[in-house]
Amino acid sequence: MFLKSTYNEILKIASKPRSYIGIAAITLIISVILLAMWLDGITYISFITAPFEQSLSFTGNILNGNLMAFIILNMLIIHVPLLIAFVTGDLISGEGAMGTIRLLLTKPISRTGILLSKYLAGCFYTLVVLLWMAILSIFVSKFLFGPGDLMVLKSDGLNIIQAQDVGIRFFYGFIVAYLALIMIATLSLAFSCFSDNSIGPIISTMGMIILFTIIGTLDVPVFAKIQPLLFTTHMAAWRSFFEDPIPVEQIRTSIIVLFVHIIGLLGIAIYKFNKKDILS
Repeated sequence: MFLKSTYNEILKIASKPRSYIGIAAITLIISVILLAMWLDGITYISFITAPFEQSLSFTGNILNGNLMAFIILNMLIIHVPLLIAFVTGDLISGEGAMGTIRLLLTKPISRTGILLSKYLAGCFYTLVVLLWMAILSIFVSKFLFGPGDLMVLKSDGLNIIQAQDVGIRFFYGFIVAYLALIMIATLSLAFSCFSDNSIGPIISTMGMIILFTIIGTLDVPVFAKIQPLLFTTHMAAWRSFFEDPIPVEQIRTSIIVLFVHIIGLLGIAIYKFNKKDILS
């Protein structure tokens, strides 16, 4: 019954027009970026390499698919949470707004089972969005610009990653990025349990992300102790896979912090949904 309920929730998400807004937005943004780089990517590369031309000699296909994929991910990953929250924030509150949640509770499955089936459906949607972004950013970019070494610009210089090593770094990077997006999906689901309209959870999710991001970037002593505990501090942990050497301990810490937040927020969502008054 639980698997059937999860499958039905996936179908519900697939039937809503809002579910395709994120995919359409990602497609449009990536297409614009690829077109711009195709037309005038040399100017961008010249801007990056200019400070290093006196000490380094650049040869080969610098403007390649790996570089384009890295650029796209850096641009998009800060916008994707909004697209995820736009769908997952509606999972519970949307049912309440339409008055269908009372009908849902008549099925032979517990409230916890209902919530978890919706949660898994939201996680599946998040995976689909991330996979679509990966296909467009990596495979389409490589088709248009070809393979090559990845040049990553850092504050203290350049990091050159060999082409044969880039694929595995993208793979692990996407896994950690998926965990970060699941954190956003869990947060918006938790807010959804406290609301009876679809807009509230979305605004609350983005508001918390903005607030924690500001706290995490302020160089204020009073915030120094809590900054490592904020989930926003670890949202970009996927970038660590493109450092050399890879900071394994730092990545492990980020994964642990994200998992703790996910489990805690999911527990809050389950508790609230089980206590929620749905009779009125």
